[in-house]
Amino acid sequence: MMDWIDITLLTALQRNARTSLANLARALNMSGPSVSERLKRLEEQRVIEAYVPVLNIKSLGYTLEAIVRMQPLPGQLKALEKQIIDTPNITECDKVTGEDCFIARLVLRDITELDEILDGFSTIAMTATSIVKSSPVKRRTPPLQSAGRSTT
Repeated sequence: MMDWIDITLLTALQRNARTSLANLARALNMSGPSVSERLKRLEEQRVIEAYVPVLNIKSLGYTLEAIVRMQPLPGQLKALEKQIIDTPNITECDKVTGEDCFIARLVLRDITELDEILDGFSTIAMTATSIVKSSPVKRRTPPLQSAGRSTT
């Protein structure tokens, strides 16, 4: 179970994964080695899996995002999964229950890229696409709780 120190560390790292160990220690009124040990434990428990930058896709030239629901044609499930993995414009994908097997998020420089990408799936899946207008909730961490305390 996480305590308030773990939650404070995770919250600070969510805001800025580049926060220095010294700043984290100062904010918690702890020593650097103690904070380092906490972080190491959270990594070993796989609570923290990576420290990654959040990229602004528009700055990289991607003007559109799309959500594509994919339903494999008979016998094409593994081929579809491989094609999804091998398509670099797909930035996220979930394998789901229900009529569709996969829901993928992809980035596009312009709308013409959409047909080029989806054409590669036409022999192995049926697709249904929605263009993302806005994202009121970006990917975020779920509410964090310690023993007896909520930080929401």
